[in-house]
This record gives sequence, structure tokens and C-alpha cells, in this order.
Amino acid sequence: MTKESTTHSLKQTVAKGMLWGGLSNTVCQLLSLVFGVYLARILSPDDYGPIGMLAIFSAIAGSLQDSGFVAAIANRKTVTHDDYNAVFWFNIIISLLMYAVLFFCAPLIADFFNQPVLVDLSRYNFLGFVVAGFGIAPSAYLFRELKVKQKSIALMLAISISGTVGIIMALNGNSYWGIATQSIVYVLVRTVVCWYYTPWRPSLKVNFAPLRYLFAFSYRLLITNLFQRFNWNIFSFILGKFYKRTDVGNYTKSAEWFNMGGEIVNGMVNAVAQPVLAKVVDDSERQLRVFRKMLRFTAFVAFPLMFGLSLVSKELIIIVITEKWLESAEMLQILAIWGGFMPIQSMLTNLLVSRGKARTFMWCTIVQGVLTLSMLLLLHPYGIKNMLIAYCVFNALWLLVWHRFANKEIKLTLQMFVSDTLPYLLTAATIMIATYFATTFITSPYILLAARIAIAATLYIGFNYLMRSKELSEIVNFVFKRKKDL
Repeated sequence: MTKESTTHSLKQTVAKGMLWGGLSNTVCQLLSLVFGVYLARILSPDDYGPIGMLAIFSAIAGSLQDSGFVAAIANRKTVTHDDYNAVFWFNIIISLLMYAVLFFCAPLIADFFNQPVLVDLSRYNFLGFVVAGFGIAPSAYLFRELKVKQKSIALMLAISISGTVGIIMALNGNSYWGIATQSIVYVLVRTVVCWYYTPWRPSLKVNFAPLRYLFAFSYRLLITNLFQRFNWNIFSFILGKFYKRTDVGNYTKSAEWFNMGGEIVNGMVNAVAQPVLAKVVDDSERQLRVFRKMLRFTAFVAFPLMFGLSLVSKELIIIVITEKWLESAEMLQILAIWGGFMPIQSMLTNLLVSRGKARTFMWCTIVQGVLTLSMLLLLHPYGIKNMLIAYCVFNALWLLVWHRFANKEIKLTLQMFVSDTLPYLLTAATIMIATYFATTFITSPYILLAARIAIAATLYIGFNYLMRSKELSEIVNFVFKRKKDL
């Protein structure tokens, strides 16, 4: 295969992976939205509190379970049966050990939050780790082979079936038990479907030798993921310790909505970024071109989507899950601003991983997590809103740190970084501010929501059309080409 045909093939992989991934992630988030809305109308913020308090333990256990092997396998040029087999059996053993530890730690967790119900609830909720342990190997296979479509089907089925189970249990008065069951069923269905799409099968003849070179790459990612997930869930942990259970519930719901919006872009980026960048790691100049193209596309989608979510969060929450969740809407307004920057951070960190700079990724994440925790502990007496603002501003500014390391790897200068992202940031922010002031006279939340979405979307697409945005053109060409193909 010639260099030109290889380049064209990679461009098609990037475009199809990101665009198909974006579309499928949108469907997944819409499904999550439907089930989440129904549950939120049945349940109260107080019902979500106990699950929110357990979030940080679930996140840490999830990182230990993955152990960074998915990324490690994706980065290897050749992968054998023994590699997958070692990962499969290792994760089952780790999952069982983790559950045993968490089972006996349940009373300590309940005492820390002063919530006796967490003893039995945590022991039940953590069963999901055992189920998830069986899904790491097939997930690694689909990730390495860029099977974005298959992974998306698994997610859609998991969301649909688990959401139905959660609603049925909530209607029968099971509240947070229903939420816990929903998460277990979600992991179970996703694992089963991933196995269906994976041709590889484990064997009883186990050789753990591959873990040595896989772990040599992944152990730094493991530590990094621990701090990343701790950082993402630190708010529910702090609120659970110093605030009311209702506050934890409100934050849990705002974070859920924030994640639904952010996952549309973040899921699209993470589905292809690291495997694609790893394929061109031997050519820094080419990797820079590929990275900048993906960065511009990410900024083009992320900033208007998340700034728009911030713009309509209050009306959206009131209409969809009623005014009992109004406090979560105020939290969502702040979180969504940071959401515009989060996929950019994912792009930069994926670049470091693809370049084999797991150590840099690890230490940068550790410092970021320690500083975030220290900041929140100092600010917790000053209220949730001030904590959230400080959290979002700090993490947005930390992008400059990530950029510094990216520049060392592929000569991504600050000028390049700013020129690829700032135009979309300023365009999205300006349009959302203009839309806000242009619609302040509208009193009906229904009309206000529709007007703000319509005006902001029209202005953003229209402006980029007039400016002949390449990202907009590629999306339009992709959609119409797909229609012609059909």
C-alpha cells in the first residue's frame, strides 16, 4: 500500500470514527436522557444522595479493574492470544479481590458519611465490579480494532435495558436500590454484547508473562486513572462529608446531565484519538497534522454544545424534571462551561499516551488532583457555588500545562493551539451571550428553551457557513455522502 493510500485510509478512519462515534454517542446520551428524566420525575434528590456518595469508590475500583490494559493493548503493534488471555484472567482475579475488600469496608464507608443505609447498599452496588471484570478483554479488543459501531451498539442496548429495569424498580418504590440495580444491569448487558462482537475467546491455559510488558506501560496509566476519576468524583465526596444528602443528590443529577452532554464529544474523541495517534507515532510531523485536525473538529463541536447546555440548563431542568431539581440546574450552568474545555484536555492527554509519555501523564494528573482536592477543602465553608466556579476555572487553566507537554512532543506551539481552538470558543461564547440577552423578555420556559436553541444553533451554523469553516463542510459532505450511499 502506498503512502498516499495509507494517508487517505487513515483520514477516512478518523472522519468515520469521529463522526459515527459522535452520532452514536448522541443517540446513547438521548437514551440516557429519556430514562434519566423518567427516573428523576419519580425520585427525589434525597434518593440520589446515597448513590452519589458511593461514586468515588466506584470510580477508584473501576480504575483498578481496568489497570490501564486497554490503552496498553491499543499501543502494541502486535497483540497475541496470550496478551488478551492474561488480561482476561487477571481482571477476574482483581475484580473478586476488590469486591471482597469493599464488602468488608462497607461499615467504614457508612460511618464516614454517617449513613447506615450505605452498608447494604454499597455491598450490593459493588457487585457491578465483578461483572465488569469479565468485559475488560473484549472491550480492549474492540477499542484496538476501532470497532466504534459495535461498542456503540453495546452501549445503546445496555442503556435501554438497564434504564427499563431502573424505572420498573423505581415505580415499585425501590428508589436508590433501583438506581444500583440499573448500574449492575448496564454493565452486564454491555459485557455480554461486547463478547458477542469479539471473535477472540479465552482459554484455561494461562500465561501471565505478557502482563509484565503490558504493566510496564499501563501501571502509570493505572495511577493516572485513579487520580483522574478521583478528581472527577471529588465533589460528591466533599459534599457527602460536609453537606446534606439532598445536596449530594442535586450535584449527582447535575453531573449526570453534564456527562450526557460532554460524552457526546468526549466519547467521540476517546473512541478514536489514542488508537489513531498511535498509528502515526513514528512520524511526528504527520501526527501533528492529524492531531490539529482532530483538535479543530473537537473545538468546533464541544464549545457550542456545552456553552449551549449552560445557556438552557435552567429551562431544561424545570421542563423536563420539574422545579424540585432547580438547585441542580444552577450547578449544571457552571459545570457545562468547563465541559467545553474537557474534550480538549482529552485530546492532549490522548496525545501523550500515544507518544508513550505515560509518566508525564501520570505526574501531571497527580499534581492536578492534589491541587484540586486542597482547593476544595479550603473552599468548602464558602458554599457549593464558589467551589464549583473555582473547580471549573482551575481545570480550564490547567490546559496550559497539558499544552506545554504536547508542545514538547510534536511541536504544537501555543499559537497553533490557540488558533485551532480560540476562534470556536469566542464564536460560541459570543453567540450564547447574544442569544441570552435577545431572549430575556420571554417568560414561558417552553418558548424560552425552544427560542434559545433555535437562535443559537442558527447563528453558530450560519456564522461558520459564512466563514467557510472546513469542519462544517466536512460534516455536511459526510452526511450527504452517506445519504447518497444509501
